[in-house]
Amino acid sequence: MKRTLKALPLFGLLLMTFAAPLKAETSDTPEWQALKVTHFGDRPIRENATDLLELEAPFRAEDAAIVPISIRSKQPQTADNYIQNIHIIIDRNPMPYSANFHLSPSLGTVDIATRVRVDRYTHIRAIAEMNDGSLHMVAEHVRASGGCSAPAMKDAEAAMARLGQMQMRMRQPTIGQPLQAQVIISHPNYSGLQFDQQRRTYIPPHFVRTIDITFNDEALIKLEAGISVSEDPSVRFVFTPETSGVLKATAEDSKQDIFTTEQQI
Repeated sequence: MKRTLKALPLFGLLLMTFAAPLKAETSDTPEWQALKVTHFGDRPIRENATDLLELEAPFRAEDAAIVPISIRSKQPQTADNYIQNIHIIIDRNPMPYSANFHLSPSLGTVDIATRVRVDRYTHIRAIAEMNDGSLHMVAEHVRASGGCSAPAMKDAEAAMARLGQMQMRMRQPTIGQPLQAQVIISHPNYSGLQFDQQRRTYIPPHFVRTIDITFNDEALIKLEAGISVSEDPSVRFVFTPETSGVLKATAEDSKQDIFTTEQQI
C-alpha cells in the first residue's frame, strides 16, 4: 500500500504533464529584438504576415547542414505592388543575416526555395520588403544544431575538382505557362567554421556570394548570400516565360571566381 501511495503523486504529475498543452514557441526573442534594430533600424515590421507570405521549414531538421526552406507569396507580383526583397534571418547562426533575394516584378509569382545551415535551435525568418518600403515577416522555429561547423559531405578533393559546375533543371517549358526551374552550383561553401582533422586547422571561408538569374538579360532574381547557405547552393523558383529566350544563371564566390550556365527556352 505504501508503494502505491508514493506512486500516486508521480502518476498524477505525469498525467498533468501529458495533458497540459505544449508551450508555443514565440518568435519575439531577445536575439530578434537586437537583430531587428541592427538590420532594419526603427522601421516597423508587421509580424505574422501570413496573408502575404508563407515560409516552410522543417520543425526538426534531418540534417542541420542542409535544411530546406521555401518562401511563397500569396499575392502576385505586379508593377504597382510587388516584393522587391526577401531577407532571410536565422537568429542564432554565427552570421544571422543569411540571405537576401532581390526580386523583379516580372517574376510574376514568388515561389522560391533554397537550403541553409542551422547552428542551434532557432527561428528562421523571412521578411518581405515591398516596393513601397513596408516590411512584413513570417517565422518558423527549427530544431537543428551543428550545421555551420559540419564538414562538407563530399570528399574535399572531389568537391574542389567539381567546383563551379552548374546545373539548370526544369521540365519542358511552355510559353505563357508557369515554369518551375532550379539552379544548382557545385561548391563546398565553406563557412570558416569547419575543422580539417588532417591539417588540424580550420578551413578558410570560401562560399558563393551571389547568384544572378536572368531571362533574356532581364533580371528575375539576385541572391546575395553568406555562410549560412548550405554546400552546393540551390535556388528553385517559378516564372512564366512570355516569349522564347535564354534563361541564364551567373554565380560569384568569395574568391571572385565566376561561374555561369544557361538554357534556351
